[in-house]
Amino acid sequence: QVQLVESGGGLVQAGGSLRLSCAASGRTSISYAMAWFRQAPGKEREFVAFSNWSGGTTYYADTIKGRFTISRDNAKNTVYLQMNLLKSEDTAVYYCAADPSGSYYYTSPESYEYWGKGTQVTVSS
Repeated sequence: QVQLVESGGGLVQAGGSLRLSCAASGRTSISYAMAWFRQAPGKEREFVAFSNWSGGTTYYADTIKGRFTISRDNAKNTVYLQMNLLKSEDTAVYYCAADPSGSYYYTSPESYEYWGKGTQVTVSS
């Protein structure tokens, strides 16, 4: 089992920044692909960003490209999401997820076996 715990969420004004962290514990492995998803009230969970095991390959949703950056520190078993130029439409619960199998479908929530409980990000306009 792998436990994921997100932190760093909060209330920020539009145009501001936040950095989310996702700490992994338990049966962790540096070979896991990691991703961030988010879910706004009344909406489906959507893909935000992906990192392969080394951090050398990353992908982003078009809606946040150029504003958000995913990174990881495998020595600390931690993945980060740096969020800049935040907009009101970025308001959501943000979840990190781990994929031990390396699925091709990295934007699909079904590809991820382990999930954190989420951290709330609220952007005021």
